[in-house]
Amino acid sequence: MWIKSGLTPLLVSYVVAMVLTVMPLPSMLEAWRPDWLSLLIIYWLLAIPHRVGVGTVLILGLLADILMGSVFGIYATALLIMAYPAIRHFQRIRNYSLTQQAIIVGMLVLVKRAIVYELEHVLNDAVFQLSYMYPVLSSAILWPWMYLILRQYRRRYAIR
Repeated sequence: MWIKSGLTPLLVSYVVAMVLTVMPLPSMLEAWRPDWLSLLIIYWLLAIPHRVGVGTVLILGLLADILMGSVFGIYATALLIMAYPAIRHFQRIRNYSLTQQAIIVGMLVLVKRAIVYELEHVLNDAVFQLSYMYPVLSSAILWPWMYLILRQYRRRYAIR
């Protein structure tokens, strides 16, 4: 029943994004790590907004807070604020070309990273470094491939 409804493959995609978020990378690539969880959330919000919504984003954000060891609610807040425009305008964004979508995804990831930084700065006195924004560029560049891979995944496992 769970596999037929597509719930299991959807949950597996969340776990994979969380693992990619904390998976060790070589030190020269660490600063360029794409924001996997944000990319995944944006994709599912655009593809199946009737199944993935604010509640899912909140739960994933709270899990990300635990995973990243941050103050509880920072990632959840940032992901919710990032997700709102995607939820609100999903029909419009779906019709854009992959290049236009990549620009929008880059802006959404920028908003998310700016909110996380600002909250970390206020709560933990974090210091800004330009390398903190590198994932914005890497996420935007990676978006077309992420989109195509997840679309194929969604079709193969009949996630509707």
